[in-house]
Amino acid sequence: MMRAMYILLTVLLLTPGIARAQGQNAPPAEVPQLAESGQITMGGNAVPYLIRRLPISSFPALPAGIQDILHKRGCMIPQTYQAHRPENVVRASLERAGSSDWAVLCAANGTVSLLVFLGSAPGAPIELASAPETERLQPHDPSGVLGFNWGIDPATPEQVHDAQSGMEHRAPPLDHEALADSIINRRTVYHFYTSHAWIKLETPD
Repeated sequence: MMRAMYILLTVLLLTPGIARAQGQNAPPAEVPQLAESGQITMGGNAVPYLIRRLPISSFPALPAGIQDILHKRGCMIPQTYQAHRPENVVRASLERAGSSDWAVLCAANGTVSLLVFLGSAPGAPIELASAPETERLQPHDPSGVLGFNWGIDPATPEQVHDAQSGMEHRAPPLDHEALADSIINRRTVYHFYTSHAWIKLETPD
């Protein structure tokens, strides 16, 4: 009998996960919603909305270190109402010609943030913009249901140059990519990195 008790105690000590599970009663972790529907008030009326999001795992090309940071922030990747494939995760040469950098729209706790991870410092994301998720909604079909309208894309130096057509003061020519930050069918601003600083270029509507 004593030998049997000794064997049982040894098994429990060698399998700490089992022992902890028996002694814990932790609440389940909250899982972010892949799709969220609700209503907001516009012009005194309640208007329905639908926001679709994707988990970080939908973007396997993201480096593991960046994925870890996004997971720790509780990020999901919001998708525009026009999306037909995973979007709002961008790889581009944003720091300099030939660099490997990433930009991500991160939705967490009701706020969307535009984060940039430069290849020279991937562990220190830079926040270029943020807004409440429900402030980035607009109607887009006869149903009247609002959809998410914020999208990001890489922009070539030529695109940035062309976007400045008609402007009195143009930004200097770039030798690397910029980041196009767009509200669908409304406006696009460009973020570009030069001389160790981020410049936000507002273009004519």
